[in-house]
Amino acid sequence: MAIQSINPATGEKIHLYEEASPEEIEQTLQSADRAFAEWRETDFSKRAMLLKAAGELLRKDAGDYAKLMALEMGKPVSQGHDEVEKCAWACDYFAENAERFLAPEPFKTDASASFVAFKPLGVVLAVMPWNFPFWQVFRAAAPALMAGNAMVLKHASNVPGCALAIEKIFRDAGFPVGLFGNLLLGKERADSLVDHPVIKAATLTGSVAAGRAIASRAGKALKKTVLELGGSDPYIVLEDANLEKTVETCVAARLVNGGQSCIAAKRFIVHKAVRTEFEKLFVERMKQQKTGDPLDESVTMGPMAREDLRGELHKQVERSIAQGAKLLLGGTVPEGKGFFYPPTVLTDVRKRMPAFDEETFGPVAAIIEAADEAEAIRMANDSVFGLGAAVFTRDIARGQRIAAEELQAGACFVNAAVKSDPRLPFGGIKESGYGRELSVFGIREFVNVKTVFVK
Repeated sequence: MAIQSINPATGEKIHLYEEASPEEIEQTLQSADRAFAEWRETDFSKRAMLLKAAGELLRKDAGDYAKLMALEMGKPVSQGHDEVEKCAWACDYFAENAERFLAPEPFKTDASASFVAFKPLGVVLAVMPWNFPFWQVFRAAAPALMAGNAMVLKHASNVPGCALAIEKIFRDAGFPVGLFGNLLLGKERADSLVDHPVIKAATLTGSVAAGRAIASRAGKALKKTVLELGGSDPYIVLEDANLEKTVETCVAARLVNGGQSCIAAKRFIVHKAVRTEFEKLFVERMKQQKTGDPLDESVTMGPMAREDLRGELHKQVERSIAQGAKLLLGGTVPEGKGFFYPPTVLTDVRKRMPAFDEETFGPVAAIIEAADEAEAIRMANDSVFGLGAAVFTRDIARGQRIAAEELQAGACFVNAAVKSDPRLPFGGIKESGYGRELSVFGIREFVNVKTVFVK
């Protein structure tokens, strides 16, 4: 079997990679297990030194990594630079804070001493997606490695070059041989890795179907999992919102990574009093996007990552229109090379339309009218997903109340686009998954929370 990388901007084949053999899989897993035995005894200062070195390597060759992402999955190089810098930030953050996050916590009991210790689990399997091919890996690897674990990566099949580059970064930074391993495997072979006795836990970012498959397998083996799955993030625009700033934020949030992000804004639930003006400003700004070759620094939106994904998105648009949605912009598959899809705006979107109920993984915005605040909140929560959400209002206390008390999502923002940040926990509820990445909460996901009681 072989894995083929394809340039989504041209449709041309880039490179053919051989899939890992059963012998190579076993060798990689055993090597990670051996490296873990040594790494778990390594002090935090040594771990931090190596992780900071990885961050330095990321920054040193950021241009090359940005180009690699553009070639393999179509991310504009300007956004690729930002992604690499964010990875380096995560390396620095966990290098500087892991020891504090995992320090023993004392508790008063009837013992002479009682405390909780945080100890690594072992080899963690990371099944990662293509849309943020560096960030998704580093946001999982940086805390897991600093906690004393080893990691084996099964990356998406369309970004094998990124997977190999990340493995090389950890190797060149001086991490023990095998501590971060990489397996080039097709999708159908990933799930079985969970069964291997060397694997002690798994983390996955991907589709709901992929999450169910991994969780089912891990559940049978009684292994811990963290899942970050799909999203249909609602952005509520209330009648008192600053529309100019709100639209600027909303368009950027919808088109981040060409709309191919779990936490991209997808449903814009707009108060009826400002709907007309919001639509006008929103369409105008969507028209301003420059689509083209992702290697061009001036391009703001590249192609979709795969032809099949573009086809699925276009069908969602067509089905929504057939059910009564109105097309304000885009909605046609362009002629020519590459897997491009134009910025698209649908309005009059309602429940039971694909644009409302499903995750639209591409540059398609759904505008939904709400009669008042209560209806906006109800429609925002009327989803199987619960990853991110945002609310826009000039009344900060009102926005904070809605975000903290009313919206059903793992990350709720006020007057800002939903984003991940190493300092804050990241993850969802409902079919958006469970568990948390990043921050003190993320680094404690893959540790043994051990009670120590001394009489």
